[in-house]
Amino acid sequence: MESRKLAQLCRTLADDKKAEDVVVMDVHDLSSVTDYFVIATGTSEPHLRAIASNISDTLAEKHGQRPAAVDGSPKANWVVLDYFDVIVHVMRKETREKFDLEGLWSDAPRVPAPRKRASKKTAPAAPGAQPADEES
Repeated sequence: MESRKLAQLCRTLADDKKAEDVVVMDVHDLSSVTDYFVIATGTSEPHLRAIASNISDTLAEKHGQRPAAVDGSPKANWVVLDYFDVIVHVMRKETREKFDLEGLWSDAPRVPAPRKRASKKTAPAAPGAQPADEES
């Protein structure tokens, strides 16, 4: 899987578990170690565990991607999943603020979140409402 797509998928999987302030940073021009950082905040040990597990389990089961290494732990307030081209950092807010990876790598451009597709189903119109393309 292409590294940008993997980073975006990691973002989505973190979002699926209600991770806070998920950021994808493109560090390929600044680092010889990886191409992307995904940084997400969890609110508790169980939340960190749920976010990291959702990412690692889903990538392994559905995409055959297993991390080369896993470091840290929810008890340590920081879990790192290393997929070579993408490194995922799941942290508690205090830890994220203390180590300030975004500040340390401030020259790295942020990758915007993919636009969500609009639902093809439309809500029924309110009684008496005119369709949007009709003028009064």
